[in-house]
Amino acid sequence: MEIILPLEKMTTEDKIQAMETIWDDLCKKADSISSPPWHEKVLEAREDGIKNGDDEFIDWSTAKKNIQDSIS
Repeated sequence: MEIILPLEKMTTEDKIQAMETIWDDLCKKADSISSPPWHEKVLEAREDGIKNGDDEFIDWSTAKKNIQDSIS
């Protein structure tokens, strides 16, 4: 099924509301939705990075500051 939205006529607020509506519907069915195979590979690579000491966790406030600093 192809769904065509009048994106060029929609405001940013309309587009965000449409995405939120779709996301809310997907969340109701989350248990029946399988992750794609590539997602498991990404998670495994991240776990390997942590086990090998290549990656580490930082707290959210530090991460936000790092992001803000990198775009300023």
